[in-house]
Amino acid sequence: MTPRRSVLYVPGANARALQKARDIGCDALVFDLEDAVAPEEKVNARERVAGMVRAGGYGHRELVVRVNGLATEWGRGDVAAMAELPVAALLFPKVETAAQMGEIVARVDAAGGAARAVWILVETPLGVRNVDALAAATERLTVLAMGTSDLVNALRGRHRADRAGVTYALQRCVIAARAAGKEILDGVHLEFRDMEGFRAACEQGRDLGFDGKTLIHPTQVPVANEVFAPTPEEIAFARRAKAAWDAARAAGRGVVEVDGRLVENMHVEEAERALAFAAAITARGAG
Repeated sequence: MTPRRSVLYVPGANARALQKARDIGCDALVFDLEDAVAPEEKVNARERVAGMVRAGGYGHRELVVRVNGLATEWGRGDVAAMAELPVAALLFPKVETAAQMGEIVARVDAAGGAARAVWILVETPLGVRNVDALAAATERLTVLAMGTSDLVNALRGRHRADRAGVTYALQRCVIAARAAGKEILDGVHLEFRDMEGFRAACEQGRDLGFDGKTLIHPTQVPVANEVFAPTPEEIAFARRAKAAWDAARAAGRGVVEVDGRLVENMHVEEAERALAFAAAITARGAG
């Protein structure tokens, strides 16, 4: 189990940010060669990110590179430069069709990344409409991420605190990810100084079923880590539920009551996942 509670975008053109990212307590880092980099800096950013990845020092943090789209003048060069680096995955923006998924995997393989996982951003109306096909297109796809900022813009909507304009898209994409056995990350919260609003967005995403949240600022990391992890009370209940269930099964019973709550098989699966997730967080030494 790989915790992805907090997934921080780091501008690939910013050497200081790339250096400081080694000390940030997030679960994953996305070195960004796309939106965060001006056109005239694209090649330099690519070289800088490659050098920082090779230098290492990022500890437990899962490393991902967001490349430019294959249809751009930089996309294929990004893939060629990044596919063989020691990163967990390459993240592709604005993916909309299963045919694009096939091209992505072929390009990564041709660049020497046959074992490299692929992540995609769902951030357009067509991407949302086709998300079932995207999620099921290839086993190499392990994580979907929502690009809610681009999606709101493409919909000609407005950013709202309750995210009413994209709630349908969020729910649809979570369902598609779960049906295909993939993980899925919620989109960014742009107003990074609004910590109350950010917490509310994290809680909404968690309750919708997201595994974690993509972030744009290091100050958002502690809240995301807290919200997308089991609470101490939930972990304690999970232990009691698992122990009671094991005892009930040994006695030939299929249900058990714990703290006034009926516990069945699905609740035990939930408890086991919470305990495994907490153990994975503890094992990597990240709070």
